[in-house]
Amino acid sequence: MRAPSDPARLHAHLIKTASTDRSAYNRLLSLYPPPSSLLLFLHLPFPPTPISFTTTLSSLSSSSPSSTLFLLLRHLLRLSPSLLSDGSLSSLLKHLPFPSTLPLHSLAIKLSLSSLPFSGSALVRSYSKSGLTSNVLKAFDEISHKDAVCYSATIVGLAQNRRPSDALSVFVSMRAAGVDSTMYAVSGALRAAATLAALEQSRAVHAHSVVAGLETNLVVATALVDAYGKAGVVSDARKVFDGLLGDANLVTWNATLAAHAQQGDLEQAIQLFDEMFKCGVMPDELTFLAILTACSNAGEAGEAERWVKLMESQYKVTPGLEHYTCLVGAMARVGRLEDAECIAQTMPFEPDAAVWRTLLTGCVVHHRVDMAATMAQQLLELNPQDDSAYVMLANVNSAAGRKDKVAELWTTMRDRGVKKEGGRSWIEVRGKVHVFVAGERRHERLGEIYTKLKELMEEIANLGYKEEDEGLWYHSERLAVAFGVMSGAVELRVVKNLRICADCHEFFKHVSRVIKREIVVRDVNRYHRFQQGSCNCRDFW
Repeated sequence: MRAPSDPARLHAHLIKTASTDRSAYNRLLSLYPPPSSLLLFLHLPFPPTPISFTTTLSSLSSSSPSSTLFLLLRHLLRLSPSLLSDGSLSSLLKHLPFPSTLPLHSLAIKLSLSSLPFSGSALVRSYSKSGLTSNVLKAFDEISHKDAVCYSATIVGLAQNRRPSDALSVFVSMRAAGVDSTMYAVSGALRAAATLAALEQSRAVHAHSVVAGLETNLVVATALVDAYGKAGVVSDARKVFDGLLGDANLVTWNATLAAHAQQGDLEQAIQLFDEMFKCGVMPDELTFLAILTACSNAGEAGEAERWVKLMESQYKVTPGLEHYTCLVGAMARVGRLEDAECIAQTMPFEPDAAVWRTLLTGCVVHHRVDMAATMAQQLLELNPQDDSAYVMLANVNSAAGRKDKVAELWTTMRDRGVKKEGGRSWIEVRGKVHVFVAGERRHERLGEIYTKLKELMEEIANLGYKEEDEGLWYHSERLAVAFGVMSGAVELRVVKNLRICADCHEFFKHVSRVIKREIVVRDVNRYHRFQQGSCNCRDFW
């Protein structure tokens, strides 16, 4: 006889027959809504089992408040902690707020559950959501037999929390262990490679995705487009995109648009936008952010104004703060600083630090000492510890020959306890990422690097470029390029955590002439492509 699907009828039948059939009661626990399910669990006619607890938890977890889950957990712990199973612990970790993760982790260790893949993966995900990457790695290391889910959760968690090197390291260990790749592991590894702008790593993961049969997976393909775009290789990003043969979704279209936008390739970005619209894919906020980023990087202020109006009037997408920031950037780039400031003051949002920093950058480039002080003040009102305001204001005063003002600014920084963020640059050579800081002293090939840098300085001096301040010679991006040149790097691609300074920008122009090679530098603002003595940013960044 089939068991009734109505929980009340089934419950009545079990009571009338004085049944203690555990499978029947477990079925009843799954049929009852949350309040009734919890009440039944607390009054089962037999000692609860791990299955009955897990079933009740599944019924409660989707819609019940945390307090109800805590009540259930306390009841279970009073009865017997051993009732907590691998599945029930992972469900608790998924639905309870983060403060409960640490005590649950401790309980999992005591019950030897943290070494199991299901619970271990749940711990990894919980710590990842809270940004505790050290705990992510600890939870991952505790898992004795790691499966594809464990590896995927860890790779994605580390990549999302800006621990790209660790994410790639786990990905490599996954492959070495012979664990099959999932689309999450591969896309997470690509996200990590994109953060580092590590082209060789991106290509290695791409090759692996082909072998694993994941290249055509839309999530992986989109991550590939993003990785190649952020590495500055738009041609490869387009190859992946074009290979999807019309299967691209909005996220993929936006990633491809962003690849063009970072290079300031407005013509291609608009052409791609038109193709997207013809394919019936409706643009969203990120689509227009890519278009406006292209406008800003290309210095097309008029086009930026037109697109801000179009996105609302024709496409019914309301411009946000980031869209107006791009408009401000486009105007500042071409010297329309008063217009840019007017936009900042009249837009329907309070200007944030990015807006004032963009205006301050424009003041530095166009030598507007008068406006620079005002923009820096606005920036410091939002964050008195913002070192970039002092640095850029010092640069514009230095260019104007106001050395007394520069000294005053450095003194003010010191008195207010403002510390200048240290410059870091990294370059990928033969699949390994090498990190440099200004005045590097730890690299294993330090002597060779400084010798090569000195040679480059001597060669560009023959072109008429000389620097009196030797302190500039040892900026992190110069050391990275010198290492790349002497190591025979196939491509000279440097990533920097800060805005590249004007002196290093000029240095790379001349070095590109000396070595007759392209140098690509991705700083915090944009991509710079140095070829034969010029840069694609046209000296605005």
